[in-house]
Amino acid sequence: IGFHQLKNSVVLIDVQGCEREVKEATDSGAEDRKKECLMRLSWALVHSRQPEDVQRGIAMLEAALEDSASPLQEREKIYLLAVGCYRSGDYSKSRRLVDRCIEMQADWRQALVLKKAIEDKITKEGVIGIGIAATGFAAVGIIAGGIIAAMTRKK
Repeated sequence: IGFHQLKNSVVLIDVQGCEREVKEATDSGAEDRKKECLMRLSWALVHSRQPEDVQRGIAMLEAALEDSASPLQEREKIYLLAVGCYRSGDYSKSRRLVDRCIEMQADWRQALVLKKAIEDKITKEGVIGIGIAATGFAAVGIIAGGIIAAMTRKK
């Protein structure tokens, strides 16, 4: 299953339910449980359809990155951060992050699929950007040519 198919599948994540779990874990003082709940909440936020949730998830993950107890936790946080950046349109940052994941585990399928999705998006947007720029240059050339022709006729 590709990243595109994965992100478009119907996965209902209850952000409020995750927030409730975090509060309960915080109130009970169970630090390990709180960390698990925070990871679930981060996952829910970066996968949310609401841009403000995605941004909140990115901020949470960036803040939590320095507090990773193991390389596996760090890799998971970096991956989720890459997903959040991808979903918010920051493809260059997302690519840098997913490259870090691949450095940590070269055969990690999720990261490889995300990297391909990022590269496809960058290529697509690059082609669109080139097309817009070419159209702009052509329009400027036509206008400049028209002005020069009009000035030549007046003389």
